[in-house]
Amino acid sequence: MHLENLLVQTVKEGVQTLYGSTLETVELQPTRKEFVGDITVVVFPMLRQVKGNPVEIGNAIGEYLQSRLEEVGGYNTIKGFLNLEISDAYYLNFFNRIRSEEVYGYQEPESKGVVMVEYSSPNTNKPLHLGHIRNILLGYSVSEILKAAGNKVYKTQIVNDRGIHICKSMLAWERYGKGETPQRSGLKGDKLVGSYYVAFNNAYRDEVLSLVAEGMPEDQAEKEAPSLREAQELLRRWEAGDPEVVALWKMMNGWVYDGFERTYKDLGVDFDRLYYESDTYLLGKDVVAEGLEKGVFFKKEDGSVWIDLTEDGLDEKIVLRADGTAVYMTQDIGTAIQRVTDYPDITGMVYTVGNEQDYHFKVLFLILKKLGYQWAENLYHLSYGMVDLPTGKMKSREGTVVDADDLILEMDETARQIAEEHGRVAEFSAAEKQQLYHTIGLGALKYYILKVDPKKRMLFNPEESVDFQGNTGPFIQYTYARIQSILRKAEFDYKEAIAPAALGALDSREKQLLKDLEQFPAVVEEAAAQFSPALIANYTYDLVKDFNSFYQQVSILGESDEVKKRFRVQLTEKVGRVIRNATALLGIDVPQRM
Repeated sequence: MHLENLLVQTVKEGVQTLYGSTLETVELQPTRKEFVGDITVVVFPMLRQVKGNPVEIGNAIGEYLQSRLEEVGGYNTIKGFLNLEISDAYYLNFFNRIRSEEVYGYQEPESKGVVMVEYSSPNTNKPLHLGHIRNILLGYSVSEILKAAGNKVYKTQIVNDRGIHICKSMLAWERYGKGETPQRSGLKGDKLVGSYYVAFNNAYRDEVLSLVAEGMPEDQAEKEAPSLREAQELLRRWEAGDPEVVALWKMMNGWVYDGFERTYKDLGVDFDRLYYESDTYLLGKDVVAEGLEKGVFFKKEDGSVWIDLTEDGLDEKIVLRADGTAVYMTQDIGTAIQRVTDYPDITGMVYTVGNEQDYHFKVLFLILKKLGYQWAENLYHLSYGMVDLPTGKMKSREGTVVDADDLILEMDETARQIAEEHGRVAEFSAAEKQQLYHTIGLGALKYYILKVDPKKRMLFNPEESVDFQGNTGPFIQYTYARIQSILRKAEFDYKEAIAPAALGALDSREKQLLKDLEQFPAVVEEAAAQFSPALIANYTYDLVKDFNSFYQQVSILGESDEVKKRFRVQLTEKVGRVIRNATALLGIDVPQRM
């Protein structure tokens, strides 16, 4: 039985024996580092069932636990907190059990549910930018965490490849492109198309200003500007299947897909299946018709179809226009159902989408439940906050976004400057240096974004993220590289297990590392339950801090006692493996040397 489960069970037995009371729950937490102890039993909640002084109650329970559990070596009570000292033997036996597990902390693969995770889902009128990066890194990391927690995971995205915004780029290319292609321009395809989206909006803005100057009201000018009318006509021709328009659409989207693929490769992320809005935007119409027959939806006098969610605390929501055309909700209903048709083993889905769509997903999930889909009980909106820069907000149509490719290059360059300033790369070849800079830069970017709770809005500072000190990716990577250096220097056989009796008392820093290691599987489980890579990131930082304290204050290879030296190298090796396993869940590589 796991130690925490054993403690909970024995505390309940003790309270029943000592006070004749039944506890439904027992609250445990790690003992704060300023107090003596390893695990704390919180006494205050018990006072509802057990009347008395919390210190006296804590002492009585502590005495009961120590007399019955060999794992409890001592205790002390401070106010309403019973701090338990867990025996060194317990932690050493635990360490010997997990020491050789390569993927310690991960659950048996595909032993739980089957989850589809949607992330990225960009528009094909512009390149990926910093906001997309947060989405992509969150979705990819959550996918890896869910897999580590025992789920089978399908990674997917829906590419928004149709609509007026796509036609704006197409129209601008027809006007100003002069046959320009990615090959002729030397630009990635997504950047090239994005430049024409900006060009359209510049021309459109000038047209609106001109019409307003002629006396037209601004709201009318925005609707009647010639560029917008032409883009709308292009969209109508696309929806009618005009061969010339469709051919242009396919060509420009093809450029964008090639550009996206290069960015995804640079970021180290992938997908199992791609869906395209041009294929899915009509999918939900048949479902709406069926729902109308069942009374889930209702039709208004103008012929539009709605759902009334007022009794659920929401409002009425349109699902089909009066002219019979689909809205985004129609598409999303159909796409969800299509995904389960394509992957019938799915038991749940995660949508990685910004928090401006919170209401949309509340409505979508509720509609799917009302339509009777059992899997709709297991849908989750991984809602995240915007990413700001020290210079302010980004705007795609004005061309003021932070381009994802440019940011990756900037991170590589910042990593190069800092690494060279610290004199850490003198022995590396040119190719090794370039790979190291990319590993450090990308690790810095990913960690800086993923360490923040997804729900929070965040400020991204590239230079701060590449600092080799503090709560950063490079600090964690450098510690891993330090561990590998120690292992390379350990030119003796340190693999043989060590009996607790042979080792003697643990140093407090050794014990802290063992406590950290024991927590890792629970952190993975909690991160999966909360869809939060931040829990993994901050656990890893705490583990790395504790290792560096151990490294600086406890001799490892210089230890004269051969048993202690062997154990400390074993412990160092295991900490390195857990750092590697944890950072892998964040999509971060760790270098062997830095």
